[in-house]
Amino acid sequence: MSAAHRRERSVALAIATLAAVLALARPEYFSPENLVDLLLSNLGVMTTAIGTTLVILTGEIDISVGSVFAICSVAAGAAAVRGAPLPAVALVACATGAVLGLLNGVLVAAAGIPSIVVTLAAMIALRDALQWTTQGEWISGLPDRFQWLGLTQGTYPAAAAIGVALIACAAAWMLRASFAGRAIYAVGSNADAARLAGIRTGRVKGAVFVVGGLLTGVGALLNAVRFHQIPSNGGIGLEMKVIAAVVVGGAAVTGGRGTLAGTALGVVLLGAIGPALTFLGVSAYWERALQGAIILAAVAGDAIGARHAAGARAGAAAARV
Repeated sequence: MSAAHRRERSVALAIATLAAVLALARPEYFSPENLVDLLLSNLGVMTTAIGTTLVILTGEIDISVGSVFAICSVAAGAAAVRGAPLPAVALVACATGAVLGLLNGVLVAAAGIPSIVVTLAAMIALRDALQWTTQGEWISGLPDRFQWLGLTQGTYPAAAAIGVALIACAAAWMLRASFAGRAIYAVGSNADAARLAGIRTGRVKGAVFVVGGLLTGVGALLNAVRFHQIPSNGGIGLEMKVIAAVVVGGAAVTGGRGTLAGTALGVVLLGAIGPALTFLGVSAYWERALQGAIILAAVAGDAIGARHAAGARAGAAAARV
């Protein structure tokens, strides 16, 4: 069994344990209203995490997704207020995310700047630019047709969940069965070897940043249509949540290993923890601390596993000699 699949089993066990504790201590956690609220609040996280998974699989990282999420939300709301039809609003959100992802991708792939530096600078610059542009004001006066994407509040959750599931399935198929997916894993595993094999590593890295930005735009739209106003400071802390979900789901931060099934399990676990703390009477401020601890534990586990694997290979090589 691969390391990624072992991690998936561990996360699934953690989810089952948490569910069992809540079922015994706070069965009201599983009320239909709360479950629907959990679903809606994590659809945007899941969509963004799919894009982040692709980026991390190539050995890069994007910590600007929270700022991009906020800008895409505001852009979609502004377009809706100006009377744009829903397809145009969706296009604005997705195109905005893709363009911002392209900017990150060009600086990483073409200019050769480390992705942590590029996306950290983008996170700060985009957030400050949005606050300066909006002067901190929220987008209000949204038309009725914008709410729930023109659906009813009762039908939207199922429709949105099906849409996100289709996106996840398409991305998972791409990673497993297409040349693009094999190229993503190859670049993350060994960029030099991938280059010698004829893979244009710069294009692969640039493309995953664009797709990641586009999917962040989709997530921002799915989240924005739930409310009557759109805050200009949305998406704060989103980067921590999606990176934690991807890493705890089994993706290696060094690239080349990970699955979208693991990412989905990570989103479920981290999405459940915050509300669970509230139901159990624990301060919600512990949620961020737990996310950080989960990332640290996952990365430490990867490092220890890699060290043991390297030692085992060295021992096997010595035995053959």
